[in-house]
Amino acid sequence: MQKSNIFRRNPVLKRVAVALKRLTLVNSSRYYLEQFNRRFAQSMVPGSMILDAGAGNAPYKSLFKHVRYESADFEKVDKPYASSTYVCDLCDRIPVEDGRYDYIVINQVLEHLANPGAALAELSRVLKRGGRMLVSAPLFYEEHERPFDYYRYTQFAYGQMFSRAGLAVDSIERLEGYFGTIAYMFECVFRHLPLLPSRKRAGVRATAFLVWPLVVFTKLWCFLLACVFYRLDMKYKLCDMGFPKNYVAMAHKPAAPPLAS
Repeated sequence: MQKSNIFRRNPVLKRVAVALKRLTLVNSSRYYLEQFNRRFAQSMVPGSMILDAGAGNAPYKSLFKHVRYESADFEKVDKPYASSTYVCDLCDRIPVEDGRYDYIVINQVLEHLANPGAALAELSRVLKRGGRMLVSAPLFYEEHERPFDYYRYTQFAYGQMFSRAGLAVDSIERLEGYFGTIAYMFECVFRHLPLLPSRKRAGVRATAFLVWPLVVFTKLWCFLLACVFYRLDMKYKLCDMGFPKNYVAMAHKPAAPPLAS
């Protein structure tokens, strides 16, 4: 999506807008994802092995100081990365032996995998019998990290994919409540609604200047509503209506392989 002309022409205004957003727009999804990862970390046996699959810049690494931490990522997106233990494609092969890890976390990665079934099968291979996994992925989110953005997942997709990979689902929950989804929709209007049209066609810019005050009001109002609803979501996680942005699932590898029929 194209950004508003006013921000392209005025980098100072753009920096002010970014700073204002960071100060006031708290993302409840990130707040809840950190909580899920923290609780998972607290359940881990000290000294055990964990793989952070698709770790990116490893935002949750500090939670796993009491276990032996390794990470894997293909490092092809134009963004900052932490130093990965293994640079590899999760859909292909992670260069470790079978059953190496006691725990695996794969946060906001499945949507970026061209073959998620193959990736889950590979993660199942490197997970020990009885090992546990935390997975989160979006249901409702704009395209990002393009062109490596392929899928969105319902809660029902988890059960099917995990079963095919030889994993058992323990729980599937909404990552955030419906207030968080509402906040995100308001945030998208604030970020993407252009102040002025990008194309210079006869009559279009003249009309744009007439409605410009309404557009400015809409963007500012949506920004304020996003701030309010994100904070409401962190205080009241509403899960009995609407839909979430993301689901988070806990799964494990059964202690014994299934009996042949």
